[in-house]
Amino acid sequence: MRSRLLTTVLSLLVLVLAGLGVPLAATVAGAEQQRLFLDRLTDVTRFASLAQRPIIDDQPSVIERELRRYDEVYRIAVAITDRDGVVVARSRPGLELTDRKVIDRVGLALAGRHSEPGDLMLPWHDEPLVLAAPVLADGEVRGAALIISPTASARGRVVVWWGALLLGSLLALGAGILFALPVVRWILKPVQRLDEATGKMVTALIMGRPVEPVGGNGGPPELRRLTHSFEQMAAAVGDVLAAQRAFVADASHQLRNPLTALRLRLGNLEGHVDAEAEVHHEAAIEETDRLNRLLDELLVMARAEASSLDPVPIDVDDIITERLQAWSAVADSRHVELVQTGETDLVAMLTPRGLEGILDALLDNALKFTHDGTVVEVAARRIDNRVEVSVRDEGPGLRPKELERATDRFWRSPSHQNVPGSGLGLAIVTRIVARVDGNVRLELPKGGGLKVVVTMPLAPPERSIR
Repeated sequence: MRSRLLTTVLSLLVLVLAGLGVPLAATVAGAEQQRLFLDRLTDVTRFASLAQRPIIDDQPSVIERELRRYDEVYRIAVAITDRDGVVVARSRPGLELTDRKVIDRVGLALAGRHSEPGDLMLPWHDEPLVLAAPVLADGEVRGAALIISPTASARGRVVVWWGALLLGSLLALGAGILFALPVVRWILKPVQRLDEATGKMVTALIMGRPVEPVGGNGGPPELRRLTHSFEQMAAAVGDVLAAQRAFVADASHQLRNPLTALRLRLGNLEGHVDAEAEVHHEAAIEETDRLNRLLDELLVMARAEASSLDPVPIDVDDIITERLQAWSAVADSRHVELVQTGETDLVAMLTPRGLEGILDALLDNALKFTHDGTVVEVAARRIDNRVEVSVRDEGPGLRPKELERATDRFWRSPSHQNVPGSGLGLAIVTRIVARVDGNVRLELPKGGGLKVVVTMPLAPPERSIR
């Protein structure tokens, strides 16, 4: 944004300089042309006066000595013509009226008219200045005096003036840049602080930390007010999220005691319920068990969102081995084989106990949905500076259009409603990896089933586990 704003300011400055410089350059060129024109007009008028008597006396050669002396000193060709346009006296041999411009100027003089300045003289126009004046005797045109003057010296002065104008414009442009840089920096400094604060706010909200104030009082008043409004908004969002997390955690914790008491009372009624009500009794017990699982997952979700612990290096291979051993009893009961593949000696950055929570949620889902006698594969590999941990089952999987919604809270596929669960497992995994800028990706591998890929940052060498 700084470059775009600076470009806009400099473009306006260039337009202003061009709007002032171009007319001034044209004025300088016109002034030099006018000065040269008046100077040469004086000379040609003088020669027209000197030629009156020689032409009347029919002795035009008398004036040639004056013409040659003038030509030798100023290198300007001069000629005198009669009323028919024939050259009768000249400053240099071979001077004839052959050029169309010269002939036209002589024609105007023989008609009793003086020459005009003509088009604007520019440095790249090397045409000579041609002026003619009528030779009058007793009010009658008897001939014409002609001057063919080079314009190199006048054009040189125009170039010098234009160079000075260009230099002045460049100096003004440089001064404008030196002035614009601090102004643009002053204007954009609050915007830069807001941009940095936005990134910090997102990180703080994800990590469950207080949002840092933007700080700084510089910049235009409008941006200072925007900064103040942003700080108020960030504080309000932080308070709302903190209240939401606290409510979820408190409500989940407080509901556990009455649910536990209810479960005990329902258990104590076992054997004391009529046969007709036994079905409802078992359904009530199942519902209390489901509510207990739901509360447990809500507490895990609340801890995952409210944790303020910084990421630490974790040994991916050891934790995968540990969690597979912990879930082996559940897998054996369903004749499911747990397989660990991929690379070893990988160290990732994650919050403490974060990978354990991720694997517990993914293995729980995999063992619930995979078919009996199949394989659940847990793989780890390194891709660039990231670590990928995947869990694949051989269950019914999901429909392609359901993959995007699978990580939403409490969402469950319509085809899996008969399987126990709350729909919070993948949401918990997503929240855990989001704290380290990781991501969760769901895939439908060939052969069926579902593959959940979790990506985490690789630990830098200096943070590796020793």
